[in-house]
Amino acid sequence: MARFGRSKITDGAHQQSEGFRPDRRSLLSLGGAALLAATGMRHANAQDYPTRPVQVLVPFAGGSASDVITRILLNRMSMSLGQAFVVDNRPGAGGNIGTAAAAHAAPDGYTLLMSTSGPLAANKSLYKELPYDPQKDLVPIGLFATLPNVIVINSRLPPKSLNELIDYAKAHPRELNYGTVGVGSSQHLAAAYFEQLTGTEITHVPYRNIAAYTPDFIAGQVPLGFQLLPNVISLIKSGDARPLAVASDKRMTALPDVPTAAEAGLKNYESAAWLALLAPASTGKAVLDRLYAAMAEAVNDPKVRALFIEQGAEPMVMDPQGLKDFMTSETTKWAAVIKRIGIEPM
Repeated sequence: MARFGRSKITDGAHQQSEGFRPDRRSLLSLGGAALLAATGMRHANAQDYPTRPVQVLVPFAGGSASDVITRILLNRMSMSLGQAFVVDNRPGAGGNIGTAAAAHAAPDGYTLLMSTSGPLAANKSLYKELPYDPQKDLVPIGLFATLPNVIVINSRLPPKSLNELIDYAKAHPRELNYGTVGVGSSQHLAAAYFEQLTGTEITHVPYRNIAAYTPDFIAGQVPLGFQLLPNVISLIKSGDARPLAVASDKRMTALPDVPTAAEAGLKNYESAAWLALLAPASTGKAVLDRLYAAMAEAVNDPKVRALFIEQGAEPMVMDPQGLKDFMTSETTKWAAVIKRIGIEPM
């Protein structure tokens, strides 16, 4: 990561001649002039922003789906704003480490955050105490992509549709295993939400990573998944996995023939990882406005949209107020799911 030097500032007060004794009126005039100059400087800085590279904290490992998609976005934003966006990956604690670092950074527009549904919503119920408050310590810039969970099943199993899967699960309670990358992950919560809506009982098998889960899925030992598309796209293409539905309100561009859960008969089932840009609270509105405009311009670029879709993401633009409201609703939604399945806060 690039290191940025500090500019040296000298204090003009030490350069006054000993014989100079301004009267009270002069002091007031000087104070007013200084205030006007400072105000003008702030406006100029906001208009010129950014004047140096911008650091973006990503609370997940490099090479992850969210990391790759974020870099695509930031490369395009740098073209609009004329400065580099430097990604700083800080994984750990379900995304809490990197998110907390950004939340407590200086609100000058030069440290931003890309975070997701976990650190910004679900983690509030998954952890006893967070080192940040998503609603108070961060200010939204905008949401730029979603990665809906895809319900997939080993292609050797009988179910050919979502309704058939539900019937199969009810006929074989707790016998159908599904894999995730851990307790509280988006896959785990998507599966728990599925159980809640369908009245089924399926068995959770957590793995350290997708690479460990994939062989067991292919072998049929853990034949069910509620996965993000980048995790299973190769299995779908090879014919090892059969996609039954996507957990979103519209079909995925990358899977046009796969119905939504609602189209397949399961209403109100939406579950997705979503990717958003935020800044530390108290970041100036002019800076936030410039960043939102650059983000929206990037997402609406056909080349960027094509790259997002290639990575299994659905490009979209949600403005700051929309993202703020969405974070609130997602926090409430996942709190209810987490309480229902009885996950004890860590």
